[in-house]
Amino acid sequence: MQHTLIIRQLAQMDYTQVWQAMQNFTDNRDENTADELWLVEHPAVFTQGQAGKEEHLLMPGDIEVVKVDRGGQVTYHGPGQQVIYFLINLRRRKLGVRELVTLIEDGIVAALAEFGIEASPKKEAPGVYVNDKKIASLGLRIRKGCSFHGLALNVNMDLSPFLRINPCGYAGLEMIQTCDISELNSVEDAGNTLVKHLAKLLKTQNLSNTTGLDISHDY
Repeated sequence: MQHTLIIRQLAQMDYTQVWQAMQNFTDNRDENTADELWLVEHPAVFTQGQAGKEEHLLMPGDIEVVKVDRGGQVTYHGPGQQVIYFLINLRRRKLGVRELVTLIEDGIVAALAEFGIEASPKKEAPGVYVNDKKIASLGLRIRKGCSFHGLALNVNMDLSPFLRINPCGYAGLEMIQTCDISELNSVEDAGNTLVKHLAKLLKTQNLSNTTGLDISHDY
């Protein structure tokens, strides 16, 4: 069965505003609501997952820390990083949570391969890695059988804020980005390539592109 997938381009938006919109969207959707992928860049922010431990915040300094309802530990978002949020009805697609995680990781690996980057996931640590260096992070929340939150791929950004934390709870984990190891230096190119592979893995041919969020709407 083919499902419609709305691709929503949000450009750069405040993290908390988008997070609240994801929650509202999930709380108010029904069985007929189309699934959506939200592509966005965020101004500099650390996000601390539900299991987050304070000791992994080494020296956040002037960067805001937001405690959120996704899985995982602390990570960093900033300009030059392609974030994609997955507003997916898992029950309707007959997908388990682990299947969705694997699907997202496989989509990232396939997208990076187009640019000559050999990457792979790790069973014990969600995300995608290149030679044990992390290039993409992943964290999800499931509510009412539907997902929100998603992935963050480092494309062309200032990586130094990652040194202020233990990324994803791993001390000494080195973060890398696509522009340093390939010709992929455009967030837009990264997003388009990711969507192509993710839509294929989600068995979706009917894509609808739109821009922005109507924040007055009950997302």
